Amino acid sequence: MTEALAHPTTHDEEWRYADGEWLAKADPVELAHWHDHAIPAGEIERGFAVIEPGEGSKVDRLRVHVGKGARYEHFVINAGGPYARCELDVTLEEGAHFELGGVTLGGGDARAEIVTRVVHAPRATSSQVVRSVQWGRSVGNFLGRIEIPRDSQQVDAAQNFKAILLEAGASANAKPELEIYADDVKAAHGAAVGALDANAAFYMASRGIAPEAARKLLVRAFIADAFAAVAHEEVRDDLLEQALHYLEDASL
Repeated sequence: MTEALAHPTTHDEEWRYADGEWLAKADPVELAHWHDHAIPAGEIERGFAVIEPGEGSKVDRLRVHVGKGARYEHFVINAGGPYARCELDVTLEEGAHFELGGVTLGGGDARAEIVTRVVHAPRATSSQVVRSVQWGRSVGNFLGRIEIPRDSQQVDAAQNFKAILLEAGASANAKPELEIYADDVKAAHGAAVGALDANAAFYMASRGIAPEAARKLLVRAFIADAFAAVAHEEVRDDLLEQALHYLEDASL
């Protein structure tokens, strides 16, 4: 007989910022389900994921194996809730590259997460850029884990998370984690959470730009960072406009 699956809880490190009440009621079989995808050696593929407001609480988990010298790019807009989690588990073969651009957006009581784990082979590289814009009492989370085994030399891995809180009740959490056993590597992470740049807004106002327009331009530029790696301009602009659409109810 198959052993019953245990519910994840907020006591588990990888679920520490999740919605514990929703997890306790969710189907553990659904929570444990992964979508699997493999990128052949030398190939380039891109994936896109959008969780829209009104879809309800959900957990979307993707496991990707990137072959030798291949490249996989994944771009996420997570504007769902009350609880919405996008999770990626990526294994990179020698010389492979993984690129992530992600955005969490939310108002009210929504809780949106992007969670990653990236395991590097020798000379593999990865770059993860996540931006979060929250208002109301919403929460935006990023949990990113980089693993570099002992024999994985000449790896270059980076994470960058930034959040803007438009209202006092909103919050954001970041948990970057580096597990490095090799010595010839480059690995970095950064995280920053704050309000809109008042100095930049003042500068724009002094140049005749209305305060509301200035705030919208600042948020637009902030979110655009997550999609900078999209090679095709039309696709990049479409992702940005889609993300900005979910900000219509925000206090800008």
